Amino acid sequence: MQPGHLIHHEPVETSITGARAWRVRYLSRDIAERDQETTGLVIAPEAAGTDRPVVTWCHGTTGLGDAACPSAQPDPARELTGYFTPQSTQQIDYGVPGLQAMIDAGWVVCATDYQGLGSPGVHQYMASRTNARDAVFIARAARHLDAGAGVRLAAIGWSQGGGAAAALCELDVADFGDLDLVGSVLYSPGVASVALAMPSGESAALSDPSVAPSAHLVMMIAGVAAATDGLDLGDLLTPLGVEHIETAWNHQPVHHLDDTIKRLFHLRGAIIRADPQNFDAWKQAIVASSAGRTAPLCPILMCVDGFNGGAVVPVAWQDAYAQIVAGLGASIERLEFPHDDHFSLPGAAAPQAQAWLATRLHS
Repeated sequence: MQPGHLIHHEPVETSITGARAWRVRYLSRDIAERDQETTGLVIAPEAAGTDRPVVTWCHGTTGLGDAACPSAQPDPARELTGYFTPQSTQQIDYGVPGLQAMIDAGWVVCATDYQGLGSPGVHQYMASRTNARDAVFIARAARHLDAGAGVRLAAIGWSQGGGAAAALCELDVADFGDLDLVGSVLYSPGVASVALAMPSGESAALSDPSVAPSAHLVMMIAGVAAATDGLDLGDLLTPLGVEHIETAWNHQPVHHLDDTIKRLFHLRGAIIRADPQNFDAWKQAIVASSAGRTAPLCPILMCVDGFNGGAVVPVAWQDAYAQIVAGLGASIERLEFPHDDHFSLPGAAAPQAQAWLATRLHS
C-alpha cells in the first residue's frame, strides 16, 4: 500500500453549514520512511461537486499522545476553538480557523491529527517533515472519498503546524502524487532548527539549566527521539524528566504537561540535563526534520503575531525562518498583525489567508 491509502472512514456530525465530514484513518510515512497509520478529518461541501480545491490544515501543539487528538474531541469538524478562549471546554485547541468560509468557497478541507495522536506511538512532535507528510497524505486519501477533491492543493499551518506547513513546501515532489501544490500559509511558524540556533523563550532551558523548561521543549525532545533511531531521551533529559515523560505522554495534553513539568522542576529539580549527551546527533536530527533546508516548491504567506514580540514563537524566530528561505529562493510574503498574540492570530488572519489562497487555487 502507498501513502495516502484510505484505510477506514466514517461520517461525523459537523456544525458547519452546508458541509459533511468524515473521520478517516489512512496510511502515512514518517521521515525515517516507516509506514504509520494516521487519523484526521475531511470536511467538504454537502452538495455534489468535482475537481474541488483542497486545503490541508496543520494544527498547532496539542500534545504527544491520544489525549491530544483533535479529531477525538466533541464536534471536531468545527471552527477553531482555542484553549484560552471562554468557549473552550477541552484541554487543547482544536478545529480549523476559517472553516465555514472555506466550505462556502467550495473547498475540501483536510485536518490531520498527525501520527501518534489517535494512532499508535509517541507523536513525532516538531519533526516537521513527518508532520508535513501526514498533511499531504491525508489530502491524497481525501481523493478516495465522495468529496469531490481535485488536485490543486494548498496548506495552512499554525505554530507547530506552521513549521509543518513550511516543511510541506520542501518535501520531495513524489510525496504529492498527482497533487499540485500552489501555496502555503504559515501562522506564527515554529521551526525547530531556528529555535535550536536561537535558544530563548520556549527553548531557553537548552542553554540555561536554571530556567524551568516548557512542555514545548520537553515534547520536542520526545518527538525527535521518536522520529530518529539512535537517540535516547536520557541523552538530554534527567532521570526525573525521562520518568515523567514515559508516564504522562499519552494522557497529559500540552498545557497539563507544562504545569506538571514546571512543578516538578521547582519541587524536585532539573528536567533537562546540564551535561547533554550525543548532542551533535541531536542537532543533526532536529535540523534534518525541520523546514528551511531547500527551496520551497510554492509561494508562502507568513502571518506574524506582533503583539509583545511574539507570545510563544518569538517574532525574531519567525523572521529568521523567512530570511533563511528567502536566501534559498523562496517567494515569501510577510503580513504582521501587531495587535494579535499567538492564540488570536489564526482567527484574525484567516480572511486574508483565504483571499491569498483563492488567487492561487482558482487561477
